[in-house]
Amino acid sequence: MTVAADVCVLGVGLIGGSLMRALGPERTFGWNRSAPNAEAATAAGFDVTTDLPSTLRRAAEADALVVVGVPLPALDAVLDAVAEHAPTVALTDVISVKGPVLDAVRRRGLHARFVGGHPMAGTAHSGWNATDPDLFRGATWFVAADDDADPDTWGRVARLALDGGARVISATSADHDTAVARISHLGHVLAEALALAGGRGGDLALALAAGSFRDGTRVAGTAPDLVRAICEPNRDALLPVLDECLADLGAARAALAEQGTLGALVDDGNHARHAYENAQATRAGGDTRPLEVTPGTAGWLEALREAGAAGREVKPVG
Repeated sequence: MTVAADVCVLGVGLIGGSLMRALGPERTFGWNRSAPNAEAATAAGFDVTTDLPSTLRRAAEADALVVVGVPLPALDAVLDAVAEHAPTVALTDVISVKGPVLDAVRRRGLHARFVGGHPMAGTAHSGWNATDPDLFRGATWFVAADDDADPDTWGRVARLALDGGARVISATSADHDTAVARISHLGHVLAEALALAGGRGGDLALALAAGSFRDGTRVAGTAPDLVRAICEPNRDALLPVLDECLADLGAARAALAEQGTLGALVDDGNHARHAYENAQATRAGGDTRPLEVTPGTAGWLEALREAGAAGREVKPVG
């Protein structure tokens, strides 16, 4: 029996393409601006076109969940097309910053059936050829719990994430952006700085570079335009985190210069790393069951936000 395609992916790069591959060609169809990626997806057995209006009209007719997977600089043009050709579709996205996306959706009057999303997964590579059907397996997928979140769309987005093998965490878009400034966007900035420091050491430094340099600079291999598109729109949340980090580094430098020690930075960083490892172990061990939430019932958004603040997984029921 063939399952009707119920997910329309706009942008079949690393994230959007991996989502299509995770769900399979029977459930998905999509669009991509560049012909080479669309052709590569088609060659792999997926229904991907470069005709955005026809793709959106098909999504509207099928009441498919539309997943916007384009970089933020391309968002406005795609949302303009959605507003023109499929203004009533259920809509989500996989863009790494949520506040600017939500604002753009609201400006076009598309918020009635919109729920933002962000899978916390990726690599330094891009394009259809970098896609992986297991990219989301075991990863966390953020699903927004904003005041005007549509319960039906929230449930569809959460189930989409679960079908891709991810776990669901929910909070407001603003809280998401504050959190990812610390655990993602700052990491990109520091990786670039570390790569630059190593490069300034010349051939000898690079020949001696091993695990800590390799791991610490992994995301510096991401295309610069993509790093800018990820980090710069979250400026308001990223700037205070950068200030904190610079203060920590400044204190460590002062302690090293004056006392020959790196001071509290090493101990505090070690404790923070162990806290992260403990949280990961708790999650992997299944010690905390997901909070089951019925979208649309009294207090459902508040329950999602409380669970998110505690780092607790949620699961839609009903």
